[in-house]
Amino acid sequence: MQIEKYKIDGLNNELLADHKRKFEFVATDVTNVEDVLKKLQAFQIAIPSWALGTGGTRFGRFSGKGEPGSLEEKIEDVGVLHSLNKSSGAISLHIPWDIPKNAAAIKALAAQHGLRFDAMNSNTFQDQPGSSESYKFGSLQHVDKAVRDQAIAHNIEVIKHGIELGSKSLTVWLADGSSFPGQLNFRGAFERTLDSLKQIYAALPADWKLYLEYKCYEPNFYSTTVADWGQSLLYVSKLGPKAYTLVDLGHHLPNANIEQIVSLLLMEGRLAGFHFNDSKYGDDDLTVGSINPYQLFLIFNELVEGMDVRGMDHANDLGWMIDASHNLKDPIEDLLQSVQAIQIAYAQALLVDKPALQAAQKANDVALAQEILQKAYRTDVRALVSEASLRAGGAIDPIGAYRKLQVRENLIKERGEKTVATGL
Repeated sequence: MQIEKYKIDGLNNELLADHKRKFEFVATDVTNVEDVLKKLQAFQIAIPSWALGTGGTRFGRFSGKGEPGSLEEKIEDVGVLHSLNKSSGAISLHIPWDIPKNAAAIKALAAQHGLRFDAMNSNTFQDQPGSSESYKFGSLQHVDKAVRDQAIAHNIEVIKHGIELGSKSLTVWLADGSSFPGQLNFRGAFERTLDSLKQIYAALPADWKLYLEYKCYEPNFYSTTVADWGQSLLYVSKLGPKAYTLVDLGHHLPNANIEQIVSLLLMEGRLAGFHFNDSKYGDDDLTVGSINPYQLFLIFNELVEGMDVRGMDHANDLGWMIDASHNLKDPIEDLLQSVQAIQIAYAQALLVDKPALQAAQKANDVALAQEILQKAYRTDVRALVSEASLRAGGAIDPIGAYRKLQVRENLIKERGEKTVATGL
């Protein structure tokens, strides 16, 4: 389905007077408000194709209703998101869950919804029907060359699909590791993984990037072959200038200083971008900003500062994507909330008085430095985010519009109550 713009405009008209009052109030204290709005409008967060259906845990999955049963329907759902917030203008595919049968037609459908294709994601963490080899004991690290060759070939196939769709990057996440001491030779696993990655890297087009994701544990619980940012950085440094470290906010041990990790990776020119989510205990894949919004702000503060120092384009020089699992909420509503949380943190970071902060840091004025950061964080920037959406042709209140337009009810009418999203 597609949402006609006149319907969004009608809902905006009902909220316009109240919105203008709130916007003018916050804009009065923002000296660079037009610059902030332009950056917010340019900032796009990619939506993963696997996030359009309800997820689950190893205990079970409670399917929603009206879920997308094909890649075409997933693109339509991202199109709905983008029409509402004008900040979800890209989709990231997971292969083989979402192999395009007709790349030209899929690319045309995405363009119809104002979408481009972000990073392509490979899958060697589960066996696929018809595969001759199993990834039970690893993929790119496996002691059996036949298994490694199968995993390498799959990643190269994903690159080929991406080329057809206009993508420019490949994300590799490995479940490889061990669950018991003595199960694995660490040096051997590293060397085999590096050799496999080198073969995949060699297949990248000249204008592509390889994103290497890390995760401290799960599904293995003793060692992980790419367990943290240091190991990922070591791999990508050995691969070459087209390889970068991808940060998933949930892939860290509790209390890790993610903002410091981000700062150092950015300083080294090796930060690929983000998989945004939130967590309380581990890799919870919760709605972005739902648990620790202050940490999200601090991460964006380091991002804005680091990108500006390097003269980077905020919107295009890093990869921005949500990676979450929606077990209880309507997936589209959850994604709308996540995108808004990212926009809020980004807008707050743009408000930080950088010269004043640097002066406080040089003077070792700890209290003042904290006050400068918290002043920006405590600013209610929701009206700025709404104004950016309004100027771009989206909704002032995307979630409210989604509900008033009864999008889920219409999807259920179109698709039925018992549809199940592919790949979950």
